[in-house]
Amino acid sequence: MRLRIAYATVYTYEQPPRSVLQRLKLTPRSHDGQHIAHWRVDVEPDARLLRAEDPLGNITHTLYCNRPGSSLILTVHGEAETFDCNGVVRGTVERFPTSVFLRQTALTQPDAALAQFADEVAAKAGADTLTRMHDLMDAIGKTVAFEAGVTKSETTAAQAFNAGHGVCQDLSHIFIASARRMGVPARYISGHLAREETRLEDAAHAWVEAHVDGLGWVGFDAANQICPGEAHLRVAVGLDYLDAAPVRGSRYGGGAEKLEVRLRADQGSSQRQD
Repeated sequence: MRLRIAYATVYTYEQPPRSVLQRLKLTPRSHDGQHIAHWRVDVEPDARLLRAEDPLGNITHTLYCNRPGSSLILTVHGEAETFDCNGVVRGTVERFPTSVFLRQTALTQPDAALAQFADEVAAKAGADTLTRMHDLMDAIGKTVAFEAGVTKSETTAAQAFNAGHGVCQDLSHIFIASARRMGVPARYISGHLAREETRLEDAAHAWVEAHVDGLGWVGFDAANQICPGEAHLRVAVGLDYLDAAPVRGSRYGGGAEKLEVRLRADQGSSQRQD
């Protein structure tokens, strides 16, 4: 499947800041499930963009802009060809042992209620890891409602679980917290989901990969109750949202800030000939 992405992030400042410094994770890598045909990140006004990689293998750009004026606009345009791998992820950059992804973070640390939830799912599912992960995804869908815009980036898995609702980021953190509680390595994935119809989205998408013996990393989209397929485009990986966030940074001056994100992800016919 051919996916086309157009992504714009617009920052509007009350007063022109003196400088802006950001770390961008907006550029995907090719692997067995996706081939990146072309990808471009631009910024307006002109700014320094230094490309690098973080320890997890994510492609990063460090943005520095001196006196950007009253607004700063980040744009991404790209195309990728994706393939259905039944949720199994292979060919990715792996620099650490899977056990690294057993470490809980401040965003994924379970409280007593979430720990009990994970233990109950594990007890009912039995010893097979793949069955446990599918049952976990199903249980999250029945327990936590997906609702756009109800939480913030700093909301923890425990807070979202106890509230009973959250965005894709929250459902992913709940999955990760529960999987790690069961002793299954799990990691956060940021990316894009292209619907069957072209549409505008307010943000990127998030899902999880869990490590299953004999299969390797397997994707689980708890927000949509599916394993990622051709409509998913994988961009960055991390222990939690903070590791894989599309944009993080700081600025000097500027007063109040207004942020608007608009994303268009749509499907096109594949041109590949086998």
